[in-house]
Amino acid sequence: MRIAQRAQRVDPFYVMELAKAAEAMAHQAGPNGRPMIYLNIGEPDFTAPPLVQEAAERAIRDGRSQYTPALGLPALREAISGWYAQRFGVNIDPARIAITAGASAALQLACLALIEAGDEVLMPDPSYPCNRQFVQAAEGRAVMIPAGPEQRFQLSADQVREHWTAATRGVLLASPSNPTGTSIAREELAHIASHVRERGGVTLVDEIYLGLSYEDAFGHSALGLPDGLGDEVVSVNSFSKYFNMTGWRLGWLVLPPALVGAVERLAQNLFICASTIAQHAALACFHPDSLAEYERRRAAFKARRDAFIPELNRLGLCVPVMPDGAFYAWADVTQLCQRWGIPPQGDRPDQGGSWALAFELMKRCQIAATPGRDFAQAEPGRYLRFSTANSMEQLREAIARLEAAL
Repeated sequence: MRIAQRAQRVDPFYVMELAKAAEAMAHQAGPNGRPMIYLNIGEPDFTAPPLVQEAAERAIRDGRSQYTPALGLPALREAISGWYAQRFGVNIDPARIAITAGASAALQLACLALIEAGDEVLMPDPSYPCNRQFVQAAEGRAVMIPAGPEQRFQLSADQVREHWTAATRGVLLASPSNPTGTSIAREELAHIASHVRERGGVTLVDEIYLGLSYEDAFGHSALGLPDGLGDEVVSVNSFSKYFNMTGWRLGWLVLPPALVGAVERLAQNLFICASTIAQHAALACFHPDSLAEYERRRAAFKARRDAFIPELNRLGLCVPVMPDGAFYAWADVTQLCQRWGIPPQGDRPDQGGSWALAFELMKRCQIAATPGRDFAQAEPGRYLRFSTANSMEQLREAIARLEAAL
């Protein structure tokens, strides 16, 4: 059977490949072996709070499972608009909000609506690997620009200006970012968006971790940028992370008004609508009791960050930039690789560096972490991503195992 070149160009998602290896290794350990601690997948250990679960059960019981409009339940779009006003002080017309089948569908719709064959989109290296695959699926090309710790692993306005060419369509940023948990300073983001506007391009910002911001200096939405810049941003968001609804597959886009019609037509044809049950359930996310619970959980994620990352630094797994959001630690493992005799990553990405170290950690410590192979092209073997979405008990046990192995 002939497979389309489009599909063949898509790289494997090595996070999932390593997860399968971790599962296999955990089963090989037998019933008396230590359980594997999974710090490799970015998924909250919290599930949807009670009111959200009750709303889903009520929707099923009442038979409210028919298709919704392609852009989502009007009540949910209004609730999201109210959340932006309450949390970020940004007024968003509900008509600009499109409910999607997760942030993945949101990115697909945005890319299909904006990118032509041959268009280039500037992105930081490191960044979430699936984002560049959405660009590629739309026949565009992701241009990865190395962004080191001195700039918080984020693109600068100077880099955007330097790398902009006649083929450039725009930028795709993430703030806070996966895998680094770092955000773009508001002033720098405004400079980027201003330059993109001058060049007639588009600024897409992945904000799915925005609710999990811990520092006042960074907890802002690109939609609130001054001088009308925020009105031109395409923002991607999700109910998965802050709202703890990963498997419910529900997200949203905030669009410039001129883009709403095109996205609606694409959504009608590609998805019909997002899950109706999930949409009815998500309405309960914005009940005051649910929002209070989410804030308690955000404080718990911050406490985990504050406990875990200094311990990694103490053990020589240096996290060069303290994340201001999300639940990740992007650790430089150069010292540990040298200590354990692991060579630097060479031409083959499945040898040496953080890829080899990830398997050593599973063998020696029964800890699964994610190597930089997915996220970085410039230095894929230098960094390892730990998820701090696990319980404090598991994070402390992971540190104890690391210390014992060292």
